[in-house]
This record gives sequence, C-alpha cells and structure tokens, in this order.
Amino acid sequence: MALLKPKSVFAVKKNKRPRKISLWIEQALAIIAALNLCLVVFDLSYVSVRNFWLQGRVRLLNINVGAFSYRFPEEPVTVFSLPVTDWYDWVKGIKPYRDTEAYLETFEELKETLITYSLDSPEVEAVLASLRDQSDEMIDTNPFQVANKTGTLERIKNIMRDHVGNDSAKESFQTFWSLPYLQSRRVNEEIRFFEQKIQPLIETNFFRPVGENGEPVDNFGIIDFPFASLFLVEFLARTWVISRRRQGISWLDAMLWRWYDVILFTPIPHWMNMVRLLRSVPTMIRLHQSHLVDMIKVKRQISQGFVASIAEDLTEVVVVSLLNQVQGSVKRGEITDLLAQQQKNPYIDLNDTNEVAEIIRLVAQVTINQVLPATRQDLEALMDYAIGKAIADVPAAQQMQQLPGVMQIQQNVTKQVIHNLYNVVYSQLQQLLAVDPEFDALIEQLAKTFTDSMRNEIQAQQSIDRVEYLLIALIDEIKVNYVQRLSQEDVEDLMDQTRMLRQAAQEDVN
Repeated sequence: MALLKPKSVFAVKKNKRPRKISLWIEQALAIIAALNLCLVVFDLSYVSVRNFWLQGRVRLLNINVGAFSYRFPEEPVTVFSLPVTDWYDWVKGIKPYRDTEAYLETFEELKETLITYSLDSPEVEAVLASLRDQSDEMIDTNPFQVANKTGTLERIKNIMRDHVGNDSAKESFQTFWSLPYLQSRRVNEEIRFFEQKIQPLIETNFFRPVGENGEPVDNFGIIDFPFASLFLVEFLARTWVISRRRQGISWLDAMLWRWYDVILFTPIPHWMNMVRLLRSVPTMIRLHQSHLVDMIKVKRQISQGFVASIAEDLTEVVVVSLLNQVQGSVKRGEITDLLAQQQKNPYIDLNDTNEVAEIIRLVAQVTINQVLPATRQDLEALMDYAIGKAIADVPAAQQMQQLPGVMQIQQNVTKQVIHNLYNVVYSQLQQLLAVDPEFDALIEQLAKTFTDSMRNEIQAQQSIDRVEYLLIALIDEIKVNYVQRLSQEDVEDLMDQTRMLRQAAQEDVN
C-alpha cells in the first residue's frame, strides 16, 4: 500500500500538465482572435479616420452651426507621430493625389528659393506665379472630390478668405501668393500660417484607384489570409478531435457544434465588409473559455438590464392575464359545471385505498409516536408555566402562597396533574391510531356526507350566484391592488435584492 500512494500522486501530476498546455494553446488562439478582431476594426475605420493616423493630431471639439464656430483647443493637439499611413496605405490602395502633391512640392520649392534668393527676385516671382496657377486649378477641378473630401477644400477656401479678408477664394489665393502682399507682411509669418493652417488640410487628400470589380482597391485579404488559414486548420483539427473523443458525434456534427468559428475564416466580399465585425462572437467565446475574460459578469449585467426593463410589464401581463382567465371561467359558469360533473361522474378508486385517510393517518402516527415524545418535556414546561401564571393571578392564591410550604405543594400538585393529563391524552391518541375498521368507516361516511351536503348547498342557484359575484369582485380588486403595488415597486431594487441573496447563497456554499 505504501508504494501506491507515490504512484497516484505522480499520475495526478502527469494529467495536469496536458491540461495546462491545452489551456495555453486556447489562450494563445484567443489572443490571436482578439488581435484579428482589432485589425478588422482598424481596417474598417481606417479611411474615415486616416487624417488622424496621418498627422497624429486631434481636436476635442469642433462645432460649426451657421455663423457660430467653436473649436477646442484652437490648435489640434499632437498625440503621436508614427508613420501609420506609410505602413497601411497600400492595404487600401491609397496613393498621394498628384495635383495636391505637386502643389505642396511647389510650396517647398518656394521656401528653399526664399533661402537662396531675395523676395523680389525673378526666381521667387516664378514660383509664386506657379502657386497662383495651381491654386486656381485646385479650386476649379476640386481634386478632393475623388477622396470624398470636398468639405476639406471648402474649409481651405474659408480659412484663406478669412486670412486675406476677401470673399472670393480665388482672389484670396491670388493675393496671398502675390509679391506685393508678401512684401507688405512678414514673409516668415505668412509661410508659418500656410504650414499650420493650409498644408495639413491639403496633405489629407489622396487618390484611391478602382479595381476591375468596380470597387475601390482593398488588399485587406492579403493580411487577413494568414489568420483565416490558421483558424481554418484549427477548426478542422478541433472538430476532428471532438468527433473522435465523443461517441455518437460525427465530424459534421462537431462542425455544427462549433459553427461560430466559421466566421473567423469565411471569405467576405467587399460590399459586406461590416459582416467581419461578427468575429466578435467567436472571439468573446474564446476569451471566456480560455479564462482570459470573465463573460459571466458581463452577461449578468446585460441580462439584469434587460430583465429590469421588461420585468414590470411582463409580470403585469402574465398575472393580469391569469386573473382574467380565472375571472372568465367564473363568469361562464364553469364552477357550476365542475360541481355538476363531479356529481354525475363518480370518483374512480384504482387500488381500493383511501389515499387521503392513509396520508392523514401516517402524519398522525409520526406526530404522536415520534414528535410528541421528543417534545414532552417542553410541553410539560409550557403547561406548568401557563398554570402557574394563571394561579398567580388569583388574589386568594397569592395570599395562600405566603404560608410556609404552600408554594412547594402547589408546584408538586401542578407537575403531577400535568404529567397525568399528558399520559391520558397521549394514550387516547394512541388508541385512536389503532387499526379500527368501524372507526375508519364512520370517518369516511362523515366526510362523504359533509362533502355532499356542502356541494348541494353551494349548487343552489342563490348560493352559486353569490359566490360567482364575490369571486369576480375579488379578482377585480386583486388586479387593481396588484398592479398599483407593482407600479410603485422599484424593479431595480428587486434586482439588487435578488443579486444580494444569490451572493449570500454562494458564500454559504463556499
């Protein structure tokens, strides 16, 4: 026997390791599924928030209502400066728009020319003339329309109008890139204004080609393919193992069992991209099954909010509907029909045994033979206290108790009387429980006569009408009072009480 104990301990340790490795694999796959879901969300939102990934700047509030405009902070705050667009633009087929890119290159050329030449030099004038021509072309052709950014061009025009003080956008650009205007202002400040206000907006424009399918180029499938392949292989292997380990389950049954995993590797056409968000379902299940995220608490909160929102209405409907059914039965006279049917159809006895009488006899036997003997001392003490208190309330007895020895005699007599009374009552009850066919027949005849008489009296028209009227009125009162109390009850408080009781029960179990 001494050799078996180390062997059993070794066996337990040997079984724990595969379970731990299996849990690690489940957690790794769950993390990969979560990363894939994050990639899907990033891809679906990339084009709409590309400005943020391009410049890493954010403004908390930007309100424009008619003539009212409010921005906070006035200048966008730089959050990060990672070249995200350099990494991901190719996935969406995004390329710089040639016209706006050439415009910014000309602006950079102007800055370099100003370093080498003076402001009034022919070289600077040539660059300014090129910027004026490109500005007119940008306003006329609207290169921002291809990227669905016409609003950005309108914002550029408004900023330039406000800065120059001219209602015409074209004239404002012509003035801004003119030599007299720059000579009348500080050139460095105007260059800084363009760099801070106009250049970031022009940089957000892009060109996205259209493929042969008539949809914008999207290479997301290239980076999603490794994830889909992994989950496809894992799905086939997992379902095959399930079908082998569980009897009566085929490979197809196992696949249907894990149907939600199919979402992770099913190809999705471009026009159904939003369907990829359904990957959150298998991802949440995997995170919960791998013990990385406790979804029970989330489920409890969601279900509590749902139950709280419909509990009052649902309970009212169910209870009032039930009361209406009972009330309708009373109005249709079904009570009378039931009593008449019982009188027409005699009771069928299947085993020649009066089950009600036998149950009463069994309960009485347990009470008299087991419960009463166990509680005899307590009953005698209670009766002794009651008799003693009753005697003490009598004035004559109070005077007699002052005599020597009377109190002791009274106590002895009281205890003897209680003892004898208990014995007499107990013996009589035992005799009643003895098998006596004549006594049983008398009891059954009394019950039958009482039941028949009660049924006949109730079936009288006057009695039945009165009973039906009172029942209908009682049900109406119950409905009114019940609905009123329920409407005054806070369902959220009831849910809190239920949760506290459940927690207390779990603590008691633990």
